[in-house]
Amino acid sequence: MARPKRVYRCSSCDYMSPQWMGKCPGCSQWNTLVEDIITGDSRPAAKSSRQSRPVPFGEIESADVARRKCGIEELDRVLGGGIVDGSLVLIGGDPGIGKSTIMLQMAHNLAAKGMKILYISGEESAVQLKLRGDRLGAVSDNILIYSEILIEDIKEQINIIMPDLVIIDSIQSIFSSHNDAPPGSVSQIRECAGILMEIAKGMNTIVFVVGHVTKDGWIAGPKMLEHMVDTVLYFEGDNSGAFRILRAVKNRFGTSGEIGVFEMKTTGLHEVKDPSALFIHGLGDDVSGSAVMATIEGSRAFVVEVQSLVSKTSYSMPKRISIGSDPSRMSVLLAVMEKRAGTYLSASDVVVNIAGGIRVNEPAVDLAVVMAIASSALDRPMPKGIVCIGEVGLNGELRPVNHMESRIKEAIRMGFTRAIIPQANYDTIRNIKGIELLGLPHVRSALDVLR
Repeated sequence: MARPKRVYRCSSCDYMSPQWMGKCPGCSQWNTLVEDIITGDSRPAAKSSRQSRPVPFGEIESADVARRKCGIEELDRVLGGGIVDGSLVLIGGDPGIGKSTIMLQMAHNLAAKGMKILYISGEESAVQLKLRGDRLGAVSDNILIYSEILIEDIKEQINIIMPDLVIIDSIQSIFSSHNDAPPGSVSQIRECAGILMEIAKGMNTIVFVVGHVTKDGWIAGPKMLEHMVDTVLYFEGDNSGAFRILRAVKNRFGTSGEIGVFEMKTTGLHEVKDPSALFIHGLGDDVSGSAVMATIEGSRAFVVEVQSLVSKTSYSMPKRISIGSDPSRMSVLLAVMEKRAGTYLSASDVVVNIAGGIRVNEPAVDLAVVMAIASSALDRPMPKGIVCIGEVGLNGELRPVNHMESRIKEAIRMGFTRAIIPQANYDTIRNIKGIELLGLPHVRSALDVLR
């Protein structure tokens, strides 16, 4: 048997180096090289369970994907309509944000339908889980708790019990005895994930895996972990606040980018069925620095409030802070406002915040950001009942955005009476009733609303 070889592997691109370096030569990321152990053990090749020969694409028979409702509508929405048998799902998020809570609530709902659940905890004892279950009201005899971190013992119990659903909490805590690396290392995570994938596909068992995140907010371990699983879910939001957003980053059985909104209470995570009512209060504020836009996340449209604060700087270099939106994009918009709209902001600190803790990365938020900044700079509130939707180009032109009809209908449902939109979008939705549409060609025209 060959001696184990110690190398340093990049957790982002899987680059291997014989010695540690601060910067990865493969992806140029800093502090991503972690110690890994490569063994020379050769295992017997497993017999392939896939098709024995290539077949023409047209001869493959289509099959409907059977889904199981988990009893949490927001989670079902993010998963694409329910849980698919034989799927491997990875859920990540900051500590204390609610990963284990939602897993226990889902397990309780499915156990009530007669499913057998095996909850494997590598971080909490059975007594700790029982205390949490009592608090959440999620105690059921169909949920089997197994506190174990050795993947070989876990696999043995799965073969004996034959559960319908397996929950691993967490992938960083379990390890294989065939690997000398410590738990949580790149090689251990990769090997354990491969075994769990064999269980999910070979036994047609649903497997949910909880994953820790790094300080940058990514799933800890090799990026390959996210490529191996069928679905990747991320919890977003401030864990000190009440609201959580569950986002599907990858989904082989549904739409990626779909989100679910939850509120954390003492009795667990509660669904928020109407996010628009959560992210805005009324039809606008009486104070300056606030604008409302309608965004699209997955198949859902809802309105959010964009807040801004512009004040004279006391530093040689003014501050630019963006919370919930792209900071680089905000810098571009400030340059456009100065060059194309005559709004002088070079001597001012500018802060932009998307209220409610949500992140909006689409270009359609540009116009609302510009209007909120201008409102604060001029100290003039936006007229009530106005929603702003549009992308701002480098020449100051308002560019069209997609799904404008869905956005406008959501604004109408929330009681808004006027909408500032790009001229190119106006021609396609001009017949919508219940709201006054202002189709404008340039950001200067939009700023005239404040002047």
